Parts: sequence; structure tokens; C-alpha cells
Amino acid sequence: MCGITGFIHLDNSPASPVWLKRMTDAIAHRGPDGEGAWVENNVAIGHRRLAILDLSPAGRQPMISADHRFVLSYNGEIYNFRELRADLEAEGYWFRSNTDSEVVLNAIAAWGVEAITRFNGMFAFALWDRKEKRMLLARDRYGVKPLYYSFQNGIFYFGSEQKAITAANDYRRKIDKEGLLEYFTFQNFFTDRTLLQGMKMVPAGSYAWIDPSPSNAKLDFYSYWDFSFQEPAARSSFREYQEELDRLFRQAVNRQLVADVELGSYLSGGMDSGSIAALAAQNFNNLKTFTCGFDLSSASGIELGFDERAQAEAISALIKSEHYEMVLKAGDMERALPRMAHHLEEPRVGQSYPNFYVAQLASKFVKVVLSGVGGDELFGGYPWRYYRAASCNNFDQYIDNYYQFWHRLIPNKIIHKLFAPILDEVKNVWTRDIFRDVFKYKPNKLNTAEEYINHSLYFEAKTFMHGVLVVEDKLSMAHGLETRVPFLDNDLVDFAMRCPVDMKLSNINEIVRLNENEPGNKQLNYFQKTKDGKRILRESMRSYIPEEVTEAIKKGFSAPDASWFKGDSMEYVKRKLLSGRPHIYEFMDEKVLRELVEEHLQGKQNRRLLIWSLLNVEQWLSELYV
Repeated sequence: MCGITGFIHLDNSPASPVWLKRMTDAIAHRGPDGEGAWVENNVAIGHRRLAILDLSPAGRQPMISADHRFVLSYNGEIYNFRELRADLEAEGYWFRSNTDSEVVLNAIAAWGVEAITRFNGMFAFALWDRKEKRMLLARDRYGVKPLYYSFQNGIFYFGSEQKAITAANDYRRKIDKEGLLEYFTFQNFFTDRTLLQGMKMVPAGSYAWIDPSPSNAKLDFYSYWDFSFQEPAARSSFREYQEELDRLFRQAVNRQLVADVELGSYLSGGMDSGSIAALAAQNFNNLKTFTCGFDLSSASGIELGFDERAQAEAISALIKSEHYEMVLKAGDMERALPRMAHHLEEPRVGQSYPNFYVAQLASKFVKVVLSGVGGDELFGGYPWRYYRAASCNNFDQYIDNYYQFWHRLIPNKIIHKLFAPILDEVKNVWTRDIFRDVFKYKPNKLNTAEEYINHSLYFEAKTFMHGVLVVEDKLSMAHGLETRVPFLDNDLVDFAMRCPVDMKLSNINEIVRLNENEPGNKQLNYFQKTKDGKRILRESMRSYIPEEVTEAIKKGFSAPDASWFKGDSMEYVKRKLLSGRPHIYEFMDEKVLRELVEEHLQGKQNRRLLIWSLLNVEQWLSELYV
């Protein structure tokens, strides 16, 4: 796991090593174990190294192929690199290191861009072809590793994080107002936009060539993979599916244990991380596990169940792990926000400061940590969301229902009032069209509840999970920590996509209507009585963890902020959002914004996600305007 960056002068003027140094320094946290630079004519490629495999100098990057044609800057882990290396050695390729980076380099040299489809892992890389004078950018299937790019002032930039690009000399930072509207509609980005104008993200499952012609430089994107959830043409028995799932899960976890440094696991107290930790513990003595809990003394309602330390401790005792935990209090959010906003860059889905703290904890003991991300999205872990799909009569109704639900921050009826100061500049942005475009390559004639639910699983893997992955990468790498996600093993994902819906959800046509973003008594009641979702996963994971965990109700990893924002943290919220002239008022109507925040502070509405996003963006703007 590392950080990559670089640039190309499109007018063929010489690239500055000083610029490149400034860019790699901006992401030094991603690679504290070393840095590298390669500059030739108008091209500059940089790298920061977090040494995980082959800690020797032979693993340094940028890495140059044996024939000196290709130059690679790579970030990630290819878990099947040993098998690919054997294939390459059979074709006559030789290796100077034991890294997966060199396998990627030789695979591209041997098999061309099609080599990407053979990689099982997480990655983002830039490869310069010195012969053809063009660059290849690529990103893994699921978007575990981020990769940004930008054109400005006749220069093409790329980097693992935006700050690497903006550190370049004379790079101008300007707010993308259309991106701001998109974010405050979905608390995420469904397009390739960010909050900075001209700063784009390479789509997951894609690669792009840039031919840096001075007159017509552009990126040509190609999608090499996409999610495809569908009912199988011929199905086996539940037991056969369960046995196959168990085999693939074991294989996935074991593949991702390869490392030349110490490895640990998150342990939230839930089924996904618990199962991964249990299986990993079979391979390590005293596996280190990490949990983050919450002080609930001022919490209420459903948030009283947000602390899972007791469950995590019970699993740790069972698997005999060396367990570490920390407890967050209301003030911890405001203490972390300046550092976190700097690293996060764009505050995608959810309230992520607990992730920041638990990554900080884990980084004190290990360099690699396993995470349970992906289990919910692949196996139907959010059943209360799917009723909108199961009960639809046509595709337009489905889009309308799901679109309204995914307005996570601001009600659609007032969003234009809120953005009145910039309305003329965003009036042509139709967020419903942005939402629908997620499905532009998917069929829109659906007949069964299963087909609609598979569309929902596609949507959530494509957007929500991608947002979670971007956040996880940024916040773990802020502490020089590599996070691995065994549920996103290629073979396991392929299985999950062809697993029948009724093996994931028990009550397809009896799903209770629930808005997970509005805690209250009715929602608490629902959570207490439902154990639907991830049916086949629950059955399979009984081999690793107790039944009281596999049969537990679903809980997210979230702090009790709905309570804290109108209690212990109220003065902080008022000071940042309601006092003086916050930067956010440049883009939002002050009166409308104050009313939305006050509704939460007075207990009239739950606006916890909105307040969290406002605090993040305000902090980010403060740094931008320095």
C-alpha cells in the first residue's frame, strides 16, 4: 500500500523534480517507508512507499521494466501475484524482487492492458510507456484504492489523493458548485466529480489511456468490469450454496493474510468482522484485534445500542486474540475534525470519525488490518432499504422511490431554497438524472421482485460501498495503515452476484418500511424484531462465531451523534455553523441553513448526517481558503 502521483507537461516542456517532490511530500503519510521519483523530459512520476511485501530496496518505486520500456508507480496488493508470477516466469520473465509491484509491471509488459482482468486484489497505478509516449491509469474492480486526475494550465496531473495534485506549483483550487449540490443531495458522489472543479476520480473497474498530444490531450476510459447481480439460470440447493460460500470465504481470508509485516483485524462485535478475525486467528498466535466503542451516558433511543464493545470482547475471548479497544466521547469528534477533514478531502457516506480513531489505534500495533466491508452490500445486509424495490410496478417508480430515499441530507423540496446563492450556476443539474445514470448500462424492464432487489444490490455496491471504501482508504492511510477487505475477493464477489435473492433475504415481500437515518421508537422496535438479511452468510459464519452473533440484529458502526449534537456537542455545532459568517454561507442560504440546524438542536428533526456533513465541509473550506 502506497501513494502515487505525477504529471505530464502537455506542451513538452521539461518536468520539474521540485514540483514532483512537493507532490510526493503532500502524501508522505501514505508511504512513510520511502519515496521515489522518475523524471524524463515532460513526464514526472512519484511514489511514497508503505513496505508490506519484500521490505528490501528491491521493492522501491517507480519501478522500471527490464527492457526499460515501462515505468510503474503502483499502490495496492495483488493477492494472486504468486500464481501470476509463476505464469510469467514460464513465459521467460525474470524478477529482481518478491513484490507484487513487479508482477504488475511484467504482466502489463507480457499481456498488455488485458492483464488487469487477471488481478485479484486492490490497486491503482500509473504506467508510462516510453516507446509509445502514453500513460495508462487503472483502478481495481471495486474502487478500494482511489485515483484522481486533473487537467489544468496545460498540465495533466494524477494522484492517490487530491492533495498530491493541489500541492503542484500554481495549481488553482476552485469549488465545484455542481459537485457541492450532488454531495449535499446524496452525501456521496455518484459521478466522477469531487468538491474541486476539474478534479475527477478514475471510475472503479476502469482504465484509461492518455496520449499527451499538445493539441488534443484527453483520457480515453474503458470499463473492464462491472457488478452484475442476477438470479442463476439453474440453481443448486441451499446447502450446496452454503458449502461453496464457506470454501470461498476461507480462500478469500487466507489469500489476504500474505504480508512481511504484522497483520491484525478490526473487530466490531458484528458478524462480518468477527468471522474474518476468527478465521485469521486460526493462522496467527495472538492475532491483534481492534474495537472502537462509545460513551453512551448522554445517548437515547436506538443509539443506546451503538456500543458493541461487550460483543467484541466476547468474540476476542473465544478466538484468543490480543484485543485493544478505545472509547469515544462527544468531544472526540471536534478534536479530530481538522486532521480528519484534511485527510478525507471529501466527506462521503456516513459519520466517519470513529473510523479515523480506530485506524489510529490499530496503526500503533500493526501495518495491515482486515476489515468486514462488503459483507452487507454483497449479501443483502440492509433489508429495510429493499422494500422500495420489492414493491415497485415499473422502473420509473423504482427510480422515484429509491431516489427519494437516497436524499440522505436535505429534503428535495427545499434543496433549491438552500442553494439559492448559487442556484443560477447549478440550475441545469438534475440530481434525479444523476441517480438514474447509475443504471445506464443496466436493463430497465424488470418483472420480478428479485430483479428489482438485484438492481438495488447493484446500486449500493456501485455507490454506497464505493463511498465507504474511499473513506476507509483515506482514514487508514492517514496513519500509514493498510486496510484489506476479504469480502471483496474476486471469486467471492462473483459467487455473491449469482447467489439467489431468497438465499440473502427471508421475507422479500414483507419488508418493513424504515428510514435508517431517523432513529426513534418505531425504528428501535423494528431493529429489535428483525434478523433478516444475509441469510446464507449467517448460516455459513456459524462455523466461526457464536450463534448469538450470527443471529444478532444489524447494527452500523456509528457514534450516537444524534444525541451528542443536541447535547454535549451543541455549543460546538453552534460555534461552527451558526456563529459569525461560516464559509458555507457563500453557497447556502443562511436563513434556510439555520432553520435546518435548529430543527435538530431543538429535537424536532434528526439532521445528524446533515450536521456532520456541514461540519466537515466547513472545516475543509477553512483549509481551502487559507
